[in-house]
Amino acid sequence: MTTKPTKLFDLKDLSPDEIQNHWEQAYARFETPAEEIVKFIRRLEYLGQSEWPRDAQIVDIFSGKCLGIRALEQLGFTNLEGVDISENLLSFYKGDAELYVADCRELPFEKNSRDVIVVQGGLHHLPELPADLTKTLSEIKRVLRPTGRFVMVEPWQTPFLRLIHYLSARNTVRRFSNKFDAFETMTHYERDTYYNWLNRPAEILDLLDKNFTNAFIAKKWGKVYFVGIPK
Repeated sequence: MTTKPTKLFDLKDLSPDEIQNHWEQAYARFETPAEEIVKFIRRLEYLGQSEWPRDAQIVDIFSGKCLGIRALEQLGFTNLEGVDISENLLSFYKGDAELYVADCRELPFEKNSRDVIVVQGGLHHLPELPADLTKTLSEIKRVLRPTGRFVMVEPWQTPFLRLIHYLSARNTVRRFSNKFDAFETMTHYERDTYYNWLNRPAEILDLLDKNFTNAFIAKKWGKVYFVGIPK
């Protein structure tokens, strides 16, 4: 069955709330909450969660609707916190994790007080690079214990992602695939921060290196997977 590709409005004609609403609608079509939780669990398993104590103090930043926290709960972790700038998004969560409405460039935690900080797909929404990333990574480093772990999964310009961008930009593909249509719609409405992130790989890696000792890094399937220990 074919469908008409979603109409994409010029960002200059929309308010920030309208842009966010279009993005959220597309994301809901791209992936269900259950599918996203499964995806997060797979990533955490790949990044070594089996080695973390189940009572480790873990903070999920850029938490949104807290599906990353749901994934950590399903893996058996019991000492969880979430941080997001949107009180509305955090309100979707019902559970035992402690939530904070806060800017991740100024985390509401004491120095050397947490074991793991996780971000899955939040840093590429930062409005100003490299300034905002510098602040955020500095805060993460400050809050983590010396033996702590920073765990990051973010978009990365791999050959696979270039192929996805090429296909999703084709109306013929979008007519036959709701997922490609949703991906192109999301990319359109977050394009400023998204492409700003993708176009700065050297700066991003340099900032990671300044703040963390690299324990693991992989770039594949359109993502960068990183685990770092505070320097």
